[in-house]
Amino acid sequence: MDADAPAVTTGEAVHVVVVDDEPMVCDFLRIILSASGQVVVDAVAHDGSAGVEAVVRHRPDVVLMDLRMPGVDGVTATAQIRALASPPVVVAMTTLDTDEHVLAALDAGATGFLLKTTPPARLVPLVVAAATGASVLSPEAVQRLRNRRPAEPTKRPDPELDALGEREREVLALVAEGMSNADIAARLYLSEGTVKGHVSRLMTLLGCDNRTQLALRAVRP
Repeated sequence: MDADAPAVTTGEAVHVVVVDDEPMVCDFLRIILSASGQVVVDAVAHDGSAGVEAVVRHRPDVVLMDLRMPGVDGVTATAQIRALASPPVVVAMTTLDTDEHVLAALDAGATGFLLKTTPPARLVPLVVAAATGASVLSPEAVQRLRNRRPAEPTKRPDPELDALGEREREVLALVAEGMSNADIAARLYLSEGTVKGHVSRLMTLLGCDNRTQLALRAVRP
């Protein structure tokens, strides 16, 4: 999902647990999210173990998970949360210098990642969108991951990507930029339904369960 996307409403308040070892970050997120009237912050936790306990106790819709914490880190906590029955969505909160942690969190079951510097006006709609099942991506972090790919001709061959048609490659590249189906349709002069079909086919061809995995499949080294 594009970080500039409009607000998405679920009709009910989205319940969130914030997990971050910095109390000031937790306080900031609680204030920003709660002030929206669309989000209820049920609890904050300052390490992964306490975060898992808070999720079990409150059963939130979304968990905002810091990745680097003392004790049980965010990647481990994400895996433990996603292993629960009917687990909530986990969105990794990251800085631009934690690429490997982001990839590990996605492997552990996180469905998206946002920069901690995401402006407050964007943060609330992205959290609400995550609760609806949308994959949320920080375009800046995706670009950083793309820049880490080995340059030709040293990068590893990828037969699945190499077998894609020209249009599929175009759609995949725009998904990796965090663009929505509507934005891709406008860019490529296609109908939104056609783009949706391309995205669904790409997920099948590349073995991806969601849009986040698809975007990372395109840029991962």
